[in-house]
Amino acid sequence: AALEEGRGRLARAGVEDPAREAEILLAAALGVSRAALHVDPPDLPPPDRARYDGFLARRERREPAAYVLGRCEFRSLPFRVTPAVLVPRPETEHLVEAALDALPAGGAIRVADVGTGSGCIAVVLAAERPRARVLALDRSAAALAVARENARAHGVAGRVAFLRSDLLAGVRGPFDLVVSNPPYVGTAEEVDPEVRFEPADAVFAGPDGLEAYRRLAPEAVRVLRPGGLLLVETPGARVEEIAAAFRAAGLDPQPPIPDLAGRPRVLGARPTAGTPPAAPRPRGARRR
Repeated sequence: AALEEGRGRLARAGVEDPAREAEILLAAALGVSRAALHVDPPDLPPPDRARYDGFLARRERREPAAYVLGRCEFRSLPFRVTPAVLVPRPETEHLVEAALDALPAGGAIRVADVGTGSGCIAVVLAAERPRARVLALDRSAAALAVARENARAHGVAGRVAFLRSDLLAGVRGPFDLVVSNPPYVGTAEEVDPEVRFEPADAVFAGPDGLEAYRRLAPEAVRVLRPGGLLLVETPGARVEEIAAAFRAAGLDPQPPIPDLAGRPRVLGARPTAGTPPAAPRPRGARRR
């Protein structure tokens, strides 16, 4: 009965897949798995019922479930999330796959994760490439606090450094890989109600949504080693415009990598021949 009530409330609010969401919220309120709701249905005592009602009320306002529950799964790993960070999405897993394909399994490599947010990209790369050293950057101190918590939770805090920075400002190379899921929504574009709960500077990037790519490209050229790689997530439809911005900055774009729906989701680019190499970090320089 509680599941059916929740499904109806969420459906009327316009939540996608309301039956599944009601199950997730009720299971979280009870502290059990979704399967247990059907295999061995537990009682619903008043405190758990009140918690479930609170979850439903927040989702009815279209607050993302990840914020309601304080967690989200990414590449089968649990991540802490708060309204200070973008909710990790399945599309970004394509970016991580491309990065892992580009990183040698046993190589000692340096990676910069620009706009780290929850740290999901940095943490997964460090976890799956044990010799990688990752610098996770974000201009939000609150986001970096969440990312640090996730790095500690997954046992990679010793190999992920954190720096408050606007893109790569003030960062010295060389890096083997620069990876980023930058904001790519134009300020005048319509977005789903859930997106309005997410931090605006992690979603919107200028009138056309491409400002972050234009700014990131020359900074990536500056810090990448010769032959290094920039990998970014894209909105799909405007990948050619992003590629043009990369060429103008001295990068050679690769063919885009499609997602499961066939949209060009990931774009890679390397410094063109003759691009000056990144300046090494001076001896004694310290990171925060």
